[in-house]
Amino acid sequence: MTITLTMKENWELWGEANQNSYQTPVKEPFEIISEMPKQLGKGYVRDIEVHPELWLTIWDCEYHDDVLMKIPEWDHPLQFCVYLSGKVIDEYGGQLGQGYTCISGSGVQRQMISESTKSRRVGVDIHLPPDLLATFFPDETGEIPQQLRLLVKGNDWQTLLYPETTTAIEGIAQQIINCPFQGMMKRMYLQAKVLELMALQLAPILSTQDQLQRSPRLKPDTIARIHLAKEILRSRFENPPSLLELSQIVGVSDRTLRRGFQELFSTTVFGYLSSIRMQQAEQLLRAGKLSVAEVANLSGYSQQGHFAAAFKRKFGITPREYLSGKRNILAS
Repeated sequence: MTITLTMKENWELWGEANQNSYQTPVKEPFEIISEMPKQLGKGYVRDIEVHPELWLTIWDCEYHDDVLMKIPEWDHPLQFCVYLSGKVIDEYGGQLGQGYTCISGSGVQRQMISESTKSRRVGVDIHLPPDLLATFFPDETGEIPQQLRLLVKGNDWQTLLYPETTTAIEGIAQQIINCPFQGMMKRMYLQAKVLELMALQLAPILSTQDQLQRSPRLKPDTIARIHLAKEILRSRFENPPSLLELSQIVGVSDRTLRRGFQELFSTTVFGYLSSIRMQQAEQLLRAGKLSVAEVANLSGYSQQGHFAAAFKRKFGITPREYLSGKRNILAS
């Protein structure tokens, strides 16, 4: 059986269950334990503020059924995730668990559907505002290092990365879950382990970027196939193939396609598609012969509201403002 929920419905279920949530004893006022909604399964979630605005969530939940989650477009914080059991996949090919961790950059999360398999989910999530990167991992000037700024997108589409799970990452996650301390020592211990886990997840990303500056990591044949995928998206942007379909057309795995786009074009497949659509929309609006609704439809958007939001993120003004002559566009 598969249960389908919107993110709002999921939060409401947890909110009802949270009426039975309780705060740990006074010696640990920074920790809250919440029971899993009985409609979904059994287990609990522990939320711990290990540092002001830096939250650690520890999952130990068993789902009775597969769950499809309809996630809307929303402003997402910076998040690091590691699962020791269980798996979550999304419609764009991303996978958390069973070999992969996840780093969700801050910015606008695109609308998507994710699937949690019927299983026991054990793992940790770390949530923080992006400016804390400069607190914990500053460059020589005290700012967010250049290599990590892809995780800070503001009003632009967030960056999603899926580093592989290593033995070291699994070990730190296990130590976090099985913390041997109580009280303030517990908070100090978890703060150190959280930073260590974040550093381990970031390490291969920084290493990959260093390698990219020196030489390409993709084989010539793979590079050619990814360029072909780019041209397919350009020619079919109004009704593009899904990520899986596109990878099958050009003959590479969806993971290779995602990685290749990031390496060759410094953007995601979705980000490139959005950029093409915005270029088309700007040209059509500049011509002044079509309405905003007609331009939205020709640019591949079925909902005018989504088109308007995307256009404003890209150019700083709404399509109607642009059409009316306010063309002092500030491209993002």
